[in-house]
Amino acid sequence: MVALSSIPLDLATLVQAATDPEHGGLVTFIGSTRRESDRRPVRTLVYEAYEELALRELQAIAEEAAARFGARLAVAHRTGRVPVGEPSVAVAASAPGRPEAFAACRYAIDELKARAPIWKQTEFADGQTTWLDGCQDREHGHWAEEGAPGEGQGPLPRASVRGGRPA
Repeated sequence: MVALSSIPLDLATLVQAATDPEHGGLVTFIGSTRRESDRRPVRTLVYEAYEELALRELQAIAEEAAARFGARLAVAHRTGRVPVGEPSVAVAASAPGRPEAFAACRYAIDELKARAPIWKQTEFADGQTTWLDGCQDREHGHWAEEGAPGEGQGPLPRASVRGGRPA
């Protein structure tokens, strides 16, 4: 199961979709809007997605994790406004054992962040906004924000579909 949703994510549905009676391990990851970013108070996050391509990419990631780890996955991402404290993204992964379930969940969230055409705008409490530029530096495990020192640098080239905020 993969989904994009403009309403709050139903985490119980994700867990149910990933559950398999043959699997002994189930792991979840929930990414939520945090109160501060770069030491600045955050009002909300706004997500935009190229829906058709994003769903296709999320499905491909889930299928890759299934093949690689023997896992069953459910992945969902919010679109629109996501206030502080609410989940923006969730992954549930079940597998025959704990190591495979953790690995499948980690693989899915890392690949989603690197490949899915989903853009994030941060609205700060002072009214200023920034867009995530879509270039993840996998070596250091963080995203470069527009205008940040070293923007666009890192081991991976910018993907054309993720090369900046949507038009």
